[in-house]
Amino acid sequence: MLRHIKTSLLLLAAAAAFAACDKIDNHRIPPVNVNIIFNTIGDWHLYGVSGAGQSRQFIRALGLPAGYPYKVSEYTGFGGVLLVCDPNGEYLAYDLACPVEAKADIRVQHDPSAQYAGIVKCPECGSTYDLYNHGAPASGEAYKLHYGLESYIVFSGNQTPPYAYIRR
Repeated sequence: MLRHIKTSLLLLAAAAAFAACDKIDNHRIPPVNVNIIFNTIGDWHLYGVSGAGQSRQFIRALGLPAGYPYKVSEYTGFGGVLLVCDPNGEYLAYDLACPVEAKADIRVQHDPSAQYAGIVKCPECGSTYDLYNHGAPASGEAYKLHYGLESYIVFSGNQTPPYAYIRR
C-alpha cells in the first residue's frame, strides 16, 4: 500500500513538473502603470484600432501616437503599449518591451519577414512573439526560456464615458 502511494506521488510530481515546462512567463518586465483612456467613440476612431490586423503604438515619452492628448493620469507601461485588433475583431494590448532584454528602449516591432500576420520581433535578441496567441514566444531565446509579452486589459464599447481604456 505504501509503495503504491509513493509511486502515485512520484507520477503526480513528474506530471506537475512536465506541465510547468509549458508555462509562459509573461511578467518579466518591471510592473509600471498602464492607463490609456478613450473618452469618446471619436477618440477611439481617431487613436484606437478598428479592424483586424491593425495596430497602434502608445509611447508617451516619444509622443506616440502623434497628436494623442495624454492626460496627467495616463501611463504607457514600461516600454510602451501596442494595441492590436486580432483576426476575430478582439482588442489586445501588450507592453512593447522585449521580455528577454527587459529594457524600456528595446521594443518589439512588426516582423515583415514573418510568414503570417501578428508576429513581432525584438531587434536586439531576434526573438519573435505571436500577438494573436496571447503574446506567446514563437522563436529565439524567448521561446527557449518561455518568456511571453506582458499583456494588458482592453475594455471597449461602453455607452458612457470612458468609451474604452487600456489598463494593467
